Amino acid sequence: MLGEFTDLRARERYFAAYDAVLRKWPVPADELDVGTGFGPTRVRRCGAGSGPPIVLLSGGMGTSLSWYPHIADLAGRHRIYAVDSIGEPGRSTHTRPILTPEDCTDWLGEVVDAVLADSGHEKVHLAGVSRGGWLALNLAARSRGRLAGVVTFEASGFGVIGNSFIRWSLVEILRWLMPLPILRLISMGDATVRHTMRPLLFGGLKYRQHLPEQRLFTDDDLRSIDVPTRIVVAERSVIHNAREVAARVEPLNPHIRAEIVPATSHGLSLERPELVTARILELTQENHADIADSVVHGDAERLVEIDRLPDLT
Repeated sequence: MLGEFTDLRARERYFAAYDAVLRKWPVPADELDVGTGFGPTRVRRCGAGSGPPIVLLSGGMGTSLSWYPHIADLAGRHRIYAVDSIGEPGRSTHTRPILTPEDCTDWLGEVVDAVLADSGHEKVHLAGVSRGGWLALNLAARSRGRLAGVVTFEASGFGVIGNSFIRWSLVEILRWLMPLPILRLISMGDATVRHTMRPLLFGGLKYRQHLPEQRLFTDDDLRSIDVPTRIVVAERSVIHNAREVAARVEPLNPHIRAEIVPATSHGLSLERPELVTARILELTQENHADIADSVVHGDAERLVEIDRLPDLT
């Protein structure tokens, strides 16, 4: 089965909302339709920089546009590629079913290869929120040589998503329906972002998704990640136990560091947008500095020692 809107009117209304949010994109950008085995994938390209590019992966139904509050700071230092994930509402076109997590790996691998070819770099950084974080870690666990680093925010794959998430989602929907003045009083972060994205979120509810289950990461999956990886989780997450995630991942793999953000929920990227931007930049800058130092000193073995990021909590 392929992802599709319930009807033509729903599709037209959704893309009218999409285009309205697109006008909020703060820097010049162009758009690529990357050919993959699962359909053309829309990627928004902007910014410049000498280091490896950053591929941004949104949460479920967020689209590439959910990154617009972060783009001005990120694109000022890096080449940015923001992705509309295949099989979700957005400008990508779903033409072949995605049935397994391996299909997700194949799709994102093709997108990364296209980014590498376009940018002229040998590696990319991945940054993902929620399902986008799962996609990033899923690829990192199965990819070699294409990634420079990974940072995720409230990535799924560390706990069974159940009723607590459903209850949280219902409360969030009610919150998003509030008038902007009330939203400013009851929400962390910039309420105008929620208000701007609201038509896109509710329009996306009329898109039928057919995507595989986001399977839980095994210890072997996490041990196989061979690049610097930052896993940022919310203290009040409803999709996993943040302390259990942090206690689990670091002993498994010296490349992985975990961070628990106090007083935040699964909506961490909306509640603490400045932290999200900062963590992406810190990871990329750390990796770039370490690689440059290795080249200057001719110490090839040091490249495999880039295994721990500073404690930024």
